[in-house]
Amino acid sequence: MAESKEEDVKLGANKFTEKQPLGTAAQTDKDYKEPPPAPLFEPGELTSWSFYRAGIAEFIATFLFLYISILTVMGVFSAKNKCASVGVQGIAWAFGGMIFALVYCTAGISGGHINPAVTFGLFLARKLSLIRALFYMVMQCLGAICGAGVVKGFMKGQYERLQGGANIVQHGYTKGDALGAEIVGTFILVYTVFSATDAKRNARDSHVPV
Repeated sequence: MAESKEEDVKLGANKFTEKQPLGTAAQTDKDYKEPPPAPLFEPGELTSWSFYRAGIAEFIATFLFLYISILTVMGVFSAKNKCASVGVQGIAWAFGGMIFALVYCTAGISGGHINPAVTFGLFLARKLSLIRALFYMVMQCLGAICGAGVVKGFMKGQYERLQGGANIVQHGYTKGDALGAEIVGTFILVYTVFSATDAKRNARDSHVPV
């Protein structure tokens, strides 16, 4: 009986072995590969077409994002009542849907940042070089300016009357509350991008950012 139990234990140990050792040693045997940190300066990027193609992608994506979102907000503000427009939910869907579509289209070209905050966060994490980060930010700002400028050019009177659909602090809230909401929202945005681009996602077969 004792010999049979010992054989069962051995068979069980061979059948259900650990793929990697337990404890701190498990941290050394990764089943994913982290990309090396990007260099601070990479002058060779300036001679690469992919560098400028990525900047153009960021420009076009930010241009389209501002163009569609501003038109949506102005449409809601100019309506006689909320029921005659897409409403606040429509604005949220316009912003979220545009971000989803544009990131999906540009992720393989530039990473789909479409926001200087995302670019700056990835630069601090050594995901891209200083030259590329600055180039992305410049192209994003230019795209945003051109997107708003096209809306103003097509609808100048309505644009000036509605102040371009600019956000205002609603009654009952202070500027500090609005600033805090923007900080929290930007944090969640950058955190989601970091989670979505984490090398561990491929190793864990994850299909969601968090």
